[in-house]
Amino acid sequence: MPSPAVSSDQRSPRPDRSPRPDRSPRPDRSPWRCLRHPSMRWWSLANLVSNAGTWMQLTAQNLLVLQLTGSAALTGVCLAVQAAPGLLLGPAGGAVVDAWPRRRTAAVSQALLAAVALATAALLALGMLGVPVLLVLAALTGFIATVDGPACALLGNDLVPRRDLPSAIALGSVVHSAGRLAGVALAGVATAALGAAAAYAANGLSFLFVAAVIPFLRLLPAEPTGIAEPTPTPTPVSVAAGKGRAARRGATREGLAFFAGRPRLVALAVISAVSAVLGRNYALTLAALVTGPLHGGAGAYGAISTVLAVGGIAGAVLAGRLQRPSVRLIAALAAAGAVLQAVAAFSPTLLLLAVLVVPMAVVETVSDTAATTVLQTDPPAAMRGRVLGTWRSISTAWGLAGPPLLGLLLQAAGPRGALALGGLVITAVIGAGALAHRRRTGRPLLAPGPTAEVAMAA
Repeated sequence: MPSPAVSSDQRSPRPDRSPRPDRSPRPDRSPWRCLRHPSMRWWSLANLVSNAGTWMQLTAQNLLVLQLTGSAALTGVCLAVQAAPGLLLGPAGGAVVDAWPRRRTAAVSQALLAAVALATAALLALGMLGVPVLLVLAALTGFIATVDGPACALLGNDLVPRRDLPSAIALGSVVHSAGRLAGVALAGVATAALGAAAAYAANGLSFLFVAAVIPFLRLLPAEPTGIAEPTPTPTPVSVAAGKGRAARRGATREGLAFFAGRPRLVALAVISAVSAVLGRNYALTLAALVTGPLHGGAGAYGAISTVLAVGGIAGAVLAGRLQRPSVRLIAALAAAGAVLQAVAAFSPTLLLLAVLVVPMAVVETVSDTAATTVLQTDPPAAMRGRVLGTWRSISTAWGLAGPPLLGLLLQAAGPRGALALGGLVITAVIGAGALAHRRRTGRPLLAPGPTAEVAMAA
């Protein structure tokens, strides 16, 4: 039977009763959303075990060198020897990561690190480990790490969609902090009960655990970034890998050239370098401020360090809500942290300093997570290993040069002056970069734009 005629008023609901149009579901902004992926859960557990083992070995190693030599300087030399390969061979290690299958590369490098740690434990248990051998083994560890670092970082990226990468990196920061606390505590117990060899053996076993987990991880297909990417020149890595040493050198040079020719990566390096040297060495500046002008002792500095750690964890939770961080966001955060640092320099009391330290730590952690996300997603997939390798070299350089330079500034200007001047210099460098960017592009550096999209929960 035909339906009765219906007037237009009857057919169309009143506007105030109209159903809401269909909307796409809101993106998940939970800071722990990366844990929805089973492979990321396993990878995070493996990283927690590995971080605990690494800090067990590092703590035992520092005590061991002091026991063998009685020299704090040689302890620093041992750490520098382990860092040197990253400084000199970072781009070459990244080229290897781009050329070889990532999962296999990470598994092999973890197995090699386990072999070095277990060999060190055996030599130590047999009384055959002297300082020269220890330095050689430390250098070998650093050499393997030039490949292992970018391989494991990029492998973790392959376990989650791009939109969940900030969550994964923030979770990694929490895992690192938890592993450090556990590792240092376990090192003291293991060393007191079984000797330093136990800490090395535990670290070796932690590497083997990671290597055993890697084959079972499920990798996701690469996602397009949505940004036009320059085509790498001159030769694909997969072809270059088979053409001998000259081709590998060419791949390394290609990675360096790509990094230097990428303005957002160069800007990120400048911001990170000046912030790391003048704004992030709180172990020096805050210790000098607390024990100097504020007349606090070791207990007071321990309390400030605890507040700093709590702020860092809060920052990691906040950073996990990021969706698409940009260099503009990182510059804004670095400038905000620099201003807070300059204000903290003139804190009249420990209580006010503790209040200011919390946002300083939050800004630092969110900025670091955003920077790591940009660094690992901005380059095309075929270049990411070499970009991370190049970053390892330059970050090692400022990591080694920063403390001595800051120490000279502390001597010249005092704790308050060093913090205040550092904050002013960081702000000035970012401001100069913003002006240069505006002159070159006609757009303010910190203005929102299509490549600076940041989605965080309100």
